[in-house]
Order: sequence, then C-alpha cells, then structure tokens
Amino acid sequence: MAQDPGLRPEPQTMHAAVEEAYGPGDLGGTPLFGGGFINFGHWQGIDLDGEPTEEDRIRSQQALYRHVLGTLAPTAGLRVLEVGCGLGTGCAMALAEYGVAHVTGMDIHPRQLDRARRAQAALLADADRPGRLAFAQGAAEDMPFPAAAFDRVYTVEAAQHFRDLGAFARETARVLTPGGRAAVTSFFVPDAHPDRPGQLAGLLQTFADGLDVAHSIPELTGSLEKAGLTGISVTSIGASVWPGWDRWLSTMWRPGTWPRNFLRAYRDGLLDYYTVTAERPVG
Repeated sequence: MAQDPGLRPEPQTMHAAVEEAYGPGDLGGTPLFGGGFINFGHWQGIDLDGEPTEEDRIRSQQALYRHVLGTLAPTAGLRVLEVGCGLGTGCAMALAEYGVAHVTGMDIHPRQLDRARRAQAALLADADRPGRLAFAQGAAEDMPFPAAAFDRVYTVEAAQHFRDLGAFARETARVLTPGGRAAVTSFFVPDAHPDRPGQLAGLLQTFADGLDVAHSIPELTGSLEKAGLTGISVTSIGASVWPGWDRWLSTMWRPGTWPRNFLRAYRDGLLDYYTVTAERPVG
C-alpha cells in the first residue's frame, strides 16, 4: 500500500559532507564537471581513444539527462519534479526538449538553489511563458509539496546522497499523480552483501566520509515496492558511464589515486550505475 498522503516523515537535516561538498564552491563550474551539470556522464557514442575534450564532457552530462528524461516519455504538457536539481540545468533541458508544462527543481542545499536561480534567471523571468520553472528547498525524504502534485518525478545522480531510501520512495509515491512515473539514476551496490559499505569506504573517499551512501539496488527496489509503486524496472548503464568517467578522470588524476577506483569498484562488482523506473498505479 502507498503511504497515506496525510502522513509526513520527520524533517530531514543535511548531512555535513553534503553541506560541505555543495556549499562553498560551484561544482558545476569546475573542470571536473562543467556546463552547469554535476554528474558522471553517459559516454555512449563519444570517442574515448583520444583525450576527451571539455565539449565531450558536457555532451556526456547532457546525454545522461536525455537518457533519464527519455525513460519518462511522454512528458509533453505534464508537471515534473527533479529531486536534487543542482544548478537547474536539467530542468531547463526538460522544458526546452521534452515539452513539459511546468518543472520544479528541488534541492536540499540553499546555496545550490541560489546558484540555480541565478543560472536560470532568464527562464524564471520569461514573460512570454511565465511560471514554467520553479525552485524549492526540500529533502528527498520530506518533500514540501501536496499529494499528487506531479505527473513525473526524476532524480539524476543524487540518490547516493539520500539518507533514507524508504522515506524517499514514500514521498515519491505521495507526490505522484495516479498513473504518474518516476525515474532514478545513480550509482548503487548491485547486491545486499553486508561487506559492501566497508569495501567501498576502503576504495573511495566519498563513501568513507559519508558524502555517498552504499545503497543497494535491492534496497531501492524494495523501498519503491513497499511504497506502493509498481512496474519497477532496473537497467544497468554502467558500460556507458564508468569507462568514460574514468577516461575523463585520467586527464586530472593519476592511476592509483582514489577517484580512479570508481572503475575498479565497477569491475570488481562492488558498484554499478543504474536507471530504475516505477509508476504509481491508477486506483
């Protein structure tokens, strides 16, 4: 059964590592990311034999959003929520390329939202098509919206920061309209083996310091099902993410440094990148 729309979870506080990572500086403006995006990228069709260019990097990040938004089709004329919107660049893409009527970008970090409002100022002030874009502060586990407020909900490379997948799933089910669809893409542990969190913390600093959480795919799918969502589909896209991400990292980080261990974790079966979709049943 889906959560009673009248029930709300306990308010969520921002983890210190998340506050630090997204507070002082603009990650979307760094060479590691760039183009206003903050994701590892979907590198299918991008030549990795030579050294990737900044243009390649931005294309990879755009491609990841297109991959996710494409799983939610049809989207024309619908109300859409992005959970963990960062600088709002994906929201702008949803408006420009996918015909949504209205998109709300939600983020837990107030500094990110300040940056998003500056970055998307032209869209926010568009007098010809007013009200198509909005930003709101909120946690994935405690969304500040009424029940059935959105036709589509998606999140791109943010779920690894969520502290409670069960609460996120319940909130997603609550804010979706009957028949509405959700898409989650990020990196997860393929199985529920209890050693995985420690193994990842030994390889990757972001897991050791708590920025990233070693959520498993069974945990995510179980949470979505328990929240009442159906039609759950899991697709690994790791082959299109990890080699390209590591190739880009190789332009900045030497072999043996911890960021290069993402590819190692993937090859060792400790971590993969997935797209997971689900829907709220009608009735």
